[in-house]
Amino acid sequence: MTSPQQELLEQARQAAYKAYAPYSRFRVGAAVLAEGKVYAGVNVENASYGLALCAERAALAHARSHGAKIIEGVAVYCLDAAADASGAVPEDQTLPCGACRQWLAELAPDAWIVTNASPRPYGVADLLPRPFRLKA
Repeated sequence: MTSPQQELLEQARQAAYKAYAPYSRFRVGAAVLAEGKVYAGVNVENASYGLALCAERAALAHARSHGAKIIEGVAVYCLDAAADASGAVPEDQTLPCGACRQWLAELAPDAWIVTNASPRPYGVADLLPRPFRLKA
């Protein structure tokens, strides 16, 4: 039997094959579980590197654009992450970047996060303990 985290990670893996990463050759897929539905996203690079879009932010925007408000979980699969000498993929190659962590803090503050290299789910506060916040 598979866990919700494993199922979501598989969806992220499948999405990663659709990534557009001609410059880094580092394909990433993300899947967001929100209100019982799954929303996928991929990294999309651009010749102007600053205009690239991470898979996590693409998936979060996909969920939000479809009306999802409560995000329960996020899975990130880095298809091209390099394994170390033991054959394991180091976690630091698969965890969300700083910008994605801020997006998670804003849009999915109570979500769990898994990656293809993390042995356990993380909370958003584990990855970004003191996010930037504005008063609404």
